[in-house]
Amino acid sequence: MYAPPLTADEITTAAGVIRQQTGVTDDPHGQELRFVAISTQESAAPARHAHIITVEPPTGKATEYVVRLVDQTIVSTLELPLGTQPLFTPDDCDLAEQVVQQSPEVAAALEERYGITDMTRVACDPWSIHLACDDDTALTQWRTDGIPGRLVQTFLYYRQDGMADNHYAHPIDILPVVDLNARVVVCIHGMDRPAPKIPTDSVNYHRDLLHNNSYLATKWRSDVPKSLNVLQPEGPSFTVTNDTHVEWQKWSFDIGFNYREGLTLHNMSFDGRPVLNRASLVEMAVPYADPYPPHTRKCAFDVGDYGLGYCANSLQLGCDCLGHIRYFDVVLNDAAGNPVHKPKAICMHEEDQGILWKHVEYRNGYNESRRSRELVISFVATVVNYEYLFYWRLKQDGMIDFEIKLSGELSTNLLSAPESDGRPTHGVLVAPGVNSQIHQHMFCARLDMAVDGVEHNTVREVDIVSRPIDPVSNPYGNVFEPVETLLTTEQAAIRTLDVTKARTWKISSNKTNPINGKLTSYKLVPFSKGAAQPVLMTDPSSAVSKKGSFATSHLWVTPYHPKERFPAGEYTPQGDGSVGLPQWTSRDRSLLDCPEGIVVWHAFGVLHVPRIEDFPVMPCEITGFSLKPDNFFLGNPGIDIPPEVNEASKLDTMACCAAKD
Repeated sequence: MYAPPLTADEITTAAGVIRQQTGVTDDPHGQELRFVAISTQESAAPARHAHIITVEPPTGKATEYVVRLVDQTIVSTLELPLGTQPLFTPDDCDLAEQVVQQSPEVAAALEERYGITDMTRVACDPWSIHLACDDDTALTQWRTDGIPGRLVQTFLYYRQDGMADNHYAHPIDILPVVDLNARVVVCIHGMDRPAPKIPTDSVNYHRDLLHNNSYLATKWRSDVPKSLNVLQPEGPSFTVTNDTHVEWQKWSFDIGFNYREGLTLHNMSFDGRPVLNRASLVEMAVPYADPYPPHTRKCAFDVGDYGLGYCANSLQLGCDCLGHIRYFDVVLNDAAGNPVHKPKAICMHEEDQGILWKHVEYRNGYNESRRSRELVISFVATVVNYEYLFYWRLKQDGMIDFEIKLSGELSTNLLSAPESDGRPTHGVLVAPGVNSQIHQHMFCARLDMAVDGVEHNTVREVDIVSRPIDPVSNPYGNVFEPVETLLTTEQAAIRTLDVTKARTWKISSNKTNPINGKLTSYKLVPFSKGAAQPVLMTDPSSAVSKKGSFATSHLWVTPYHPKERFPAGEYTPQGDGSVGLPQWTSRDRSLLDCPEGIVVWHAFGVLHVPRIEDFPVMPCEITGFSLKPDNFFLGNPGIDIPPEVNEASKLDTMACCAAKD
């Protein structure tokens, strides 16, 4: 059930209840108690409840609480198994860098190997640890005094040209591992090899350092593009009530936001008919394909490791979004349990998307066309080096697009010892001496479907199949047609894309279209944005494939269960990969007549073989999918859009082929 995000006062109240419960009332630096998350307990409506996750560094204990806010009562407490590691908050990432920069051992190693003495010029990228260390012994070797280590590995870079420098052009080869509970560096990998030279070429994109580039552009291009303005003199076509409820062009929905998923959409309906209960991005798996230590454990589960909400940007008007913008601020929490305001975290605006539909009757010249307008709800997350730009696009014909753009910086490294000839075998040189490894970004969207209501939704796989020549049914060999297969159980619904059959998946109600008698449906069309991509490429026996098994198929379907939220499990750092979608679907539950509906899990992504053009900052790669109405309406729902001629459009009279009056 939808519940709006917590307010700042509610976060303060919830944290105060937990402080009183634990007896830790004065700990501003989080040495005794750290708040990982304070968020809305969605399923607890109508009463307002907060869900809290804490870590106690002295013992390594992690605990979940649920607090009823109206009377400040703890209604449930769950002490997690010792060794369970919740995600790393922004404060945790800052702490990891601080520990490395203040470590005498790291400072001594950098001075001895590279002559680096100014630790403020050393950038430390914090990465969770998902695999065993270099000699394949278990992660338990890093636990001290019987207390589980809360481990972060830190890839190091040198800020050669100051704080704005693109430090990814200057990677350092040693890798400190930090225990956040003990606040110490527990080991430094890479000390057993001779120190390679840190690349010194300046490869910058920042406006203040462009002039300093060694071989790329040092000034702005001469043909600076002229202004392109998006004007809506009458204002936008959407309305917002109660801060989170949106109405636009027959669409109705509620906006949510939390520390882990970031933007969530709820109660989505078109013209009064339900389509989705809830939609969000719930996990990512980003494995790197380098077999040389320490990169064998270079892998991120960005949603479960860091939280997209925590990584969300405050967006900039006129840059991140153009036009008449409605921003939504969000409130999260810091490690001390204080509310943290993040202004302009969500952007909502309208975009022109060209022609929605058009036809010219060639016999008489009658021309009818309508332009397509979309409502775009978006946010941007910076997860260490990468930017992920997330866009939910609602269309006037009842269609939904989910689009992800990938930008930011490549995670770079020096060449490994076996690559002494200067040629990386598992990556691409993107600058002199700078390697960027081949990797994948596999995403998982969770779609809690409600096509014409939650009850009786079913899923069918639709393949387009060519029929063999038959003297009766296909005498000329020109027949190809859709073949539908009902997916009746969870195991039967673990499916992969087949582009040779134009495979899609149809989510249907038990209601029929009165015109053609077909079930009212929405169709999941994979990779409608960007090129079709494979599933996870790592070996099935690998630790990455086990933990990221949600990405080994493009489709999973489960009966709705409120506790089945994240496909790689509730807690991904240092986990063994035994939880999540594989565990749930092993029961092979029926997908027919599910009283609370079904959940469609769609895995998709980008296989990234870096190009030199991706450096120093990456042009956007795009991936995504669509949900298309399929026999849901009586016809094209966009024919009632009135005609409009945009009077602000101007003819370029300087063009050589401009029409003459």
